[in-house]
Amino acid sequence: MAVANSQDSYYLSLLALAERFRTQEPANIKMCLQCLQAVLTFSPPPKVEARTHLQLANLLIKYTKNTQLAREHLELAWTLSMNIVGFDDVRFEAASELAKIYEQTGETNNAKTLLQRAIELSRQNVFWHCRLLFQTAQMGLSEYDYATAGALLQNGLDYCHMQGIAYNQLLFLLSKIMVFLLEGRGGVEVQALLSQANQSVEQYNGPQGQKEHLRVFYLVLMVCHNLNSGQVKSVKPALKQLQQSIQNITQLSEQAEVIPNSSSEMFAWLPREQLCVLVYLVSVMHSMQAGYMEKAQKYTDKALLQIDKLKAEENSSILGSLQLLLLEHSVMCHLIIGSKAQAIKEIARVCRLLQADTKQLQAHRAQLHTLLAVYAMSMNNSTAAELQFNAALRTSKNRDLWIFANLNLAVVYLRCQRERDFAAIMDRINPDTLPTQSQSLRAASFYVQGLHAFFTARHNDGKRFLRESLKMANAEDLNRLTSCSLVLLGHIFLALGNPREALNMVTPAMQLASKIPDLHLQLWSSAILKDLHRLFGDTSHEQESSQSHLNFSQTLLTDHVTASHLPEHQLINWTDGPFPLPLPPGPDRVQQ
Repeated sequence: MAVANSQDSYYLSLLALAERFRTQEPANIKMCLQCLQAVLTFSPPPKVEARTHLQLANLLIKYTKNTQLAREHLELAWTLSMNIVGFDDVRFEAASELAKIYEQTGETNNAKTLLQRAIELSRQNVFWHCRLLFQTAQMGLSEYDYATAGALLQNGLDYCHMQGIAYNQLLFLLSKIMVFLLEGRGGVEVQALLSQANQSVEQYNGPQGQKEHLRVFYLVLMVCHNLNSGQVKSVKPALKQLQQSIQNITQLSEQAEVIPNSSSEMFAWLPREQLCVLVYLVSVMHSMQAGYMEKAQKYTDKALLQIDKLKAEENSSILGSLQLLLLEHSVMCHLIIGSKAQAIKEIARVCRLLQADTKQLQAHRAQLHTLLAVYAMSMNNSTAAELQFNAALRTSKNRDLWIFANLNLAVVYLRCQRERDFAAIMDRINPDTLPTQSQSLRAASFYVQGLHAFFTARHNDGKRFLRESLKMANAEDLNRLTSCSLVLLGHIFLALGNPREALNMVTPAMQLASKIPDLHLQLWSSAILKDLHRLFGDTSHEQESSQSHLNFSQTLLTDHVTASHLPEHQLINWTDGPFPLPLPPGPDRVQQ
C-alpha cells in the first residue's frame, strides 16, 4: 500500500511539475514533455494514462513536427478511453485530433471511420456531438462532397432542434447555406434560407458576442451570395453592416471573451482573428467587382499581413485557403492596373503555396490556370492564353469560373480572327442561355457579343449588345465593365462616322478607367480620343491625348519587357507536373 501511495505521489508531482513548465514565462516545453513521459513509467491509473497521452499529443502537435509520435499517443488515448465510462472529454478530443492527423497524411477513410464512430458514441454529449458533426462535414467540403456535408449539417440541425440548442442550430443552418452557395444552388432557394437565417439571428437572445458572431457569419454569406449574383451596388448596405459587426466583435472580445450560454455552445464558426481576415477578403471581392483597385489592394495587403502573423502562431488550413484567395485577387488587381511583372511574381508565390499542399493544388488548379491565362492575354501571348484557358475548362468545378474562362477564350479567338473557333463556343457564352445567376457575367457576355459584332462590322448589332451590357453594368456599379462597354461603343460610333457621339462615350470611359485605374483601358481610350480631337481640329487636346497615349504605352512596354525576362514568366507554358521554376524553401513552404 505504501508503494502504491509512493507511486501516486510520484506521478502527481510530475503532472504538477509538467504544468508548471508549460505555464511559466517563457514556457519550457521540452521539460514539460519529459515530465509527462516520465508519468507513464509509473503505470498510473487508466484515466491518468489516457489523459497524459492526450496531453503529450497536443504538445507535440502544437510545438513540434513529430506527427507520427503525436499519432501514436492519440491512438493510445482513444483506445484507453473506450474502456472508461464517462470519459468523454478525452475520448472525443483524441478522436477529433487523430482524425485531423489521418486527414493530413492522406488516410481520409480512416479519418471518416473514426469520426463516424465518435459521432455514434457522442449523442449524449451535445458539445462533442455537434463539434464532431461539423468536423466531418468540413472534411466532406474539402473533398467537394457537398451531398455528404449537407446531410451531416442537416443531422446537426435536427439534433440541435430536438435538444433546444439555439446557437448551435443557427451555426448548422448557416453552414448548410454555405454548402448551398458552394454547390451553386438556385438563387430562390438560397434567398429563402438566408431570410430564415436573418430572422433567427435577429431573434436570438443569447450573449451579445455570440449574436454578433452569428450575424457576421450570416452577413458574409449574404454578401457572397449577392456578389456571386453580380449585385455590387445592392450589397453595399450589407457589406457596411458586416464591417461594423466585425468591429463590434473586436470591441466585445477586448472587454471579455464570447461567453456561451452552456458548455454545449463553447465553439464558434471561426476565431475572431480569422473572421477579420475573412471580412477583408469579402471587402476585396467587392472592391474588385466594383472596380476600385487601390482599395482592393489596400485590403489585400492588410489581410496578408494579418495572415502572416497568425500563421506564425498556428498554420491552419483555413488560413492557407484565405491566403490563396487573397493572392488570386491581388494578381487580377495587378493585371488590371498594368503591373504584369508583379502579377507573375505573385502567381509564382501561389505556385509555391500549392506545391507544398497537394489538396490545395487540387482545389485551386482551375483558378491557377485562369490566372496564368489572363496574364498571358495581357502579355499578348494568345497561344499560352488558349492553352491555359483550356486547362482551366478541363479542371474547373465551379460553374461561374467555367463561364469566365469561356468568355475570355472567346476574346482570344476574336483578337486572333479565329471566327470558326469562336463560333464553336458561342453556345457557351450566349447571354440568353448563360447557366448562371451572376448579372456581371451576363453583362460581360453581352460585351463579348458586342465585341464580336464590332470585329465583323455588324455595328448596329454591336450597339444593341453593348447598350444591354451598359444597362446591366450601370445598374450595379460595375465600373470596369461600364468603361469597357463605353470605349467599344465609342469605337463603333467612330467607325460609323459619328465622332460627336463617340466623344460622348469615350470621355466618361476615360474618366472611369483613370478612377479604377485600368491602364489598358486608359491606353485604348487615349488612342480614340487622340483621333477624335484631330477630327475636331482641337490641337491642344489632341496633343494632350497623344502624350497620355505615349506615357501609357511606355509604362506598359517597360513592364512587359520586365515581366518577359523574369524566370517566373515560363509558368505560362505549365499545365501539369512540377512547376518550371526554382522554388527555394521560404515562409510560404509548408512542411508535409
